Amino acid sequence: MPNVSTDALIIGFDRALRTLGGVATSTRARPGAELVEIDLGPDERRHAAGLMRVNHTGEVCAQALYAAQAVVAHDPMIRSRFAQAAREEEEHLAWTQARLAELDDRPSRLNLLWYAGAFGIGLVAGLAGDRRNLGFVVETERQVEDHLTGHMEDLPPADSKSRAIVDQMRSDEARHGAMAHEAGAEELPFPVRILMRAAAGVMKAVAYRV
Repeated sequence: MPNVSTDALIIGFDRALRTLGGVATSTRARPGAELVEIDLGPDERRHAAGLMRVNHTGEVCAQALYAAQAVVAHDPMIRSRFAQAAREEEEHLAWTQARLAELDDRPSRLNLLWYAGAFGIGLVAGLAGDRRNLGFVVETERQVEDHLTGHMEDLPPADSKSRAIVDQMRSDEARHGAMAHEAGAEELPFPVRILMRAAAGVMKAVAYRV
């Protein structure tokens, strides 16, 4: 069992408050912010908002996962890498939140539930050991990258602002997965990967609407 520091717990608690309080920030400019907003039809706008709400919820879960995994990671270097990835995921959170506002829509009403569930999953992954912890990151990022590729195909063609955000997020997620792989990730068993995909499917289906 790792020696959990008070500082790690405080940082994790602060991250939870900022994530759920909707005060995420970004040091990078939001992708597509300079693009002209194209008028979307009501159905296109509703669909784009639903997809961006799913992406925002995914980033809420990412904050929880990385926070939990950093708290229980044994290796300080791995803990530092999780913290760095979490900061970049916070930028994704800020970008998707801003885009939802531009689409006159809102984040999921179940974000507290999503955060709590993801934090619990992150703790379990972390307690399985650092290599499995990293393997969980690799599989998560692989599935997220696939999911974002699907959104690039599914977003309304005229919604260039949302597409710019999703494209940058996809690049960042691929880099996070590669980072975990290079750090010594151990591949997860096939049943675990299938279970993760099924759980993500439920989240996406619900967050699109609620």
